[in-house]
Amino acid sequence: MTTIEKNKTQLELSVAYSDFNKALNARAFFKTHNHATSDDLVQDTFIKTWKYLVKGGKIDIMKAFLYHVLNNLIVDQYRKHKTISLDSLQENGFEPSAGDSKRIFDLLDAKAALLLITYLPITYQKIMRMRYVQDLSLGEMSLITGYSKNAIAVQIHRGLEKLKLIYNAQ
Repeated sequence: MTTIEKNKTQLELSVAYSDFNKALNARAFFKTHNHATSDDLVQDTFIKTWKYLVKGGKIDIMKAFLYHVLNNLIVDQYRKHKTISLDSLQENGFEPSAGDSKRIFDLLDAKAALLLITYLPITYQKIMRMRYVQDLSLGEMSLITGYSKNAIAVQIHRGLEKLKLIYNAQ
């Protein structure tokens, strides 16, 4: 783009700004109900129009083009994820929680209990790993081991009791 073309484009956009800025601001405010947002959208409209003109784009009717760009920016604004301040949430009764500390402690206790399985007798180790590590059902475990479901349930119960004793001893 030559300097003459650039000056012509700049003059064309300056005239459009002086002619349509107020009306575009009114339109944007009507849609967004926020002065700062509407001012930003109108400024973005003129910036996008300037970029389009600098790239060599041709605009037949400037007013229609500006409104088209503004409407697209308003739609984009609606689609954006809205952020809400913590203060406004607290005014409406929201209380943030301290976190999932109980869940974290439960996870850590479960990992410690899994490590303690190695201190159980071999017969209970195998059953406890199948039940709590591999998450097998009683039926699946009976097929693998050849014991009845009732015998496996008894071994799980006894293994848990022994695991509790080991866990509480530490």
